[in-house]
This record gives sequence, C-alpha cells and structure tokens, in this order.
Amino acid sequence: MTISANGAPADPRYPIGDFVTPGSIAAGDLRVWIRDIAECPARLTAAALGLSAAQLDTPYREGGWTVRQVVHHVPDSHINAYTRTKLALTEVEPVIKPYDESRWANLEDARTMPVDVSLRLLDGLHARWVRLLESLAAADFERAFIHPELGRMTLGTQMALYSWHSRHHVAHIAALCERKGW
Repeated sequence: MTISANGAPADPRYPIGDFVTPGSIAAGDLRVWIRDIAECPARLTAAALGLSAAQLDTPYREGGWTVRQVVHHVPDSHINAYTRTKLALTEVEPVIKPYDESRWANLEDARTMPVDVSLRLLDGLHARWVRLLESLAAADFERAFIHPELGRMTLGTQMALYSWHSRHHVAHIAALCERKGW
C-alpha cells in the first residue's frame, strides 16, 4: 500500500501527490523536468508492456481508467503539450484549445487498441519534444500560452507539469501492479 507523507493511505488518483506549480524555476529544475520527460516513454513501456489483456483492461482504481486507457492517454496529453510548446515558441501568448481528456480516453482507440501503438507514438513524440526543449535558451522557458481554463502558463511551468504528469501515470500502473501482486 502506498502511504502519504502523513502516514495515511495515499489517494490512488494521485500516487505521487498533487501537482504543485513551482514558485520559481531554476536551470537545474528545467534539466530535471526535461530528463523526466525524456525517460517517460521507457518508464511507461516498462510499466505496461508484458501485462496481459485482462490486466490492461483493469482500472487502476475504483471508477478510474483502465491501464490501457492510461497508456493511450499519455501520448494524447503529451501531443497537446508538444503542440502548445511549439505555439508558445512561434506566437505571442497564443490562446490554446483545451481538450476533454475523459472523452478522449473513452473513444474506441483508447479503450481497445494494443498499447504498443501508443508506446511507439510516445517514443517518437518525446524524441522530438526533448530535442526541442534541450535546444532552448533559459529565456525561452518564460514564453507562454493562454489556457482558457487555467490562464497564462509559461513553458517552464508546463515542463514542471509534464514532468509530474509523466511520473504520475507511470505510478498509477505501478501502484496497481503492486496492489494486485503482478
């Protein structure tokens, strides 16, 4: 069982805790976050590949998505983040279009396709995204986009969010596997 910092059982929705927007961002933070993003495809692959169809179709928590939906969600989300990165780098504070992640996760492809399709997609996507991020100057991470629901977000804050997001969903699968003894 995963235990929170205060000794109580952790919320299975947030196995690594809630995302906390950083108050300030240092160059070292960016390196760590980019590394987490770079490692996400391998970590997600290690967590999901080798699970049986029945295991992939098991919800990671009561009322939650299945492991399969989680795996397909990660590239869906990260494609949007990659696009937002490019928009922020090429436009002046563009207003981005959010998407309904729950509805995306309930589409046929996310519910039924083999996970290796999304794992390969994530691998190629992250190769491009990390290459771009590593090429940026510190000032580029101050560039921003406008999220209609969340407001102005800098690329630095987005990197913190997607570092967390990458680890968050891998932890969903790992926690389920630990609980089930897989």
